[in-house]
Amino acid sequence: MASALERPLLLIGCGKMGGAMLEGWLKSGIAAAGVWIVDPAGAADFAGAAGVTIVADAAELPGGLNPEVAIIAVKPQAMDAVVGAYAKYTDPGCVFVSIAAGTTIAYFERALGADAAVIRVMPNTPAAIGQGISVLCPNANTNAEQAQMAQRLLETVGEAHLIDDETLMDAVTGVSGSGPAYVFWMIDCLAQAGVEAGLPEGLSASLALQTVAGAGQLARSSDDPPDQLRRNVTSPGGTTQAALEVLMADDGLKPLLARAVAAAARRGRELAG
Repeated sequence: MASALERPLLLIGCGKMGGAMLEGWLKSGIAAAGVWIVDPAGAADFAGAAGVTIVADAAELPGGLNPEVAIIAVKPQAMDAVVGAYAKYTDPGCVFVSIAAGTTIAYFERALGADAAVIRVMPNTPAAIGQGISVLCPNANTNAEQAQMAQRLLETVGEAHLIDDETLMDAVTGVSGSGPAYVFWMIDCLAQAGVEAGLPEGLSASLALQTVAGAGQLARSSDDPPDQLRRNVTSPGGTTQAALEVLMADDGLKPLLARAVAAAARRGRELAG
């Protein structure tokens, strides 16, 4: 992937998500010397990365930087105060890739100029270990080469899918963007349930973590769909069936997750204003 970028990669904001993606890119072979980070907090996790340049403000970037791609990883609430400073990179052919939840393509076209090439992306934090999944939606100013470059960039840290319907992005956010947090919470809840059933805390934590990790890997590698894998482990009248009767009840896990995804999608639309 290092050879795929001929000009610098500019990362605007290096919080949890931006940092996770950058960590994955550096592991995948992106040349650190071509990475510029703008982060007022100093991007401490990458301060020791040889070749990466970190500045606190856009005003500190050199005049001739000319990035090939600018990753906008700023919180939506801070966007108004930040993004306009990068409009100068629109004309040289930079493609702006936003990972900000709820922030629309139209917003960036207003802030960066009507001719700006903008790709709205929803990634997730497993990108840090090359296991992320991202959905990309380019605007009409983004040419095929730019869209493919951005997709390849995201594929170095997991799966990446291109869509052309921006209205799907809030639902994507609710499923995969916020989804890792649901899984982490489920691990915590499963471990706590084990403790309440009498297991030592350390053992219960290990059982919960490896069960979720192993089940996910099995689902990924199996030719069977998740529904069939569930049936494979469920004996009639057995222990798994007893548990699933609780989880699959009318007020069980399915409607709970549906409400959670809907809440995340709704918040994404609220952030868009």
